[in-house]
Amino acid sequence: MESTNIPEPVRRKWLNPEKARSLLAGHGIYLALVILVFISVLLSPAFFTVSNLLNVLRAAAVLGIVSIGQTFVILGGGIDLSVGATMGTVAIAISEITRGSDDNVIIGILVCLGIGLLIGLANGLLITKRNVPPFVVTLGMLIFVEGARLAYTKGIISGRPAPFIRSLAIVHGALPTPLILLAVLILISAIILYRTPFGRRLYAVGGNREAARFTGIRVDRVIIATYLISGLFAAIAGLVLSGYIGYGDRYLGRGFDMDSIGATVIGGTTFAGGVGGIGGTIVGVLMLTSLFNIVLILGLPVEVQLLIKGFVIIGAVLMYTVLQRKRS
Repeated sequence: MESTNIPEPVRRKWLNPEKARSLLAGHGIYLALVILVFISVLLSPAFFTVSNLLNVLRAAAVLGIVSIGQTFVILGGGIDLSVGATMGTVAIAISEITRGSDDNVIIGILVCLGIGLLIGLANGLLITKRNVPPFVVTLGMLIFVEGARLAYTKGIISGRPAPFIRSLAIVHGALPTPLILLAVLILISAIILYRTPFGRRLYAVGGNREAARFTGIRVDRVIIATYLISGLFAAIAGLVLSGYIGYGDRYLGRGFDMDSIGATVIGGTTFAGGVGGIGGTIVGVLMLTSLFNIVLILGLPVEVQLLIKGFVIIGAVLMYTVLQRKRS
């Protein structure tokens, strides 16, 4: 049947290029995830085994937690390069405080969460009160935190996480505990982002900061809050990561800064701010984690991993940029 014989309502609904671009921009990431999983199964049937999928989900939980915090920051038009350093510092702190015992685990957790909040507060205040670019502030914070951590430990890490912290990374039955924690944090974050005045203000600030200021929104408070959330979530991710690894290590947390930004951008949250959300970020996390996993299964070298990661991130940015231009 020729297209001229297709009823006009059907043509408008299904053959409208603008509608197709809108659907691709809004749901293309989910289709990409399905295609990636399908290709992974074709490349290696071992990818779809229960044990491997649980490993993927457990790894995705750590990246997912820190990426949620990164999403809040990027939605507000910022960026946080210090999350990896925060995670590493927390992983060492919980090992030093608990030393393999649950006696001080509550104090250790509170101290670690306080570290994350303190780093986030420092980032937010420097950005809003001193007008220093977020990239510069968070990069400087990354270097400062790693330097302070090295000065304290002198490169020698003692102690190990408490059994309770270890349980955060253990698979209980058919479901890994980190995945349960991630699901709870996704729910809380979604409520904050989509069902509270703060969420609406954050989208307004990210969309047009000056316009938001003229409407009475306290822009500085919103931005500081996003960095507090990012620091807090990085600290939680650091606790889970330390439980997963089982010991403190000076290199823990490295790479999570770039990976969390990559997952957020792949999920459709733009660096300009005001566009994106939690759902897309989690899909971006699953895509990156699945890519890492299939590369490891296939035994490809680390340089191939980096090439694939860079290709996926650049491809996602280009796709969203082209679609956004065509829609405008």
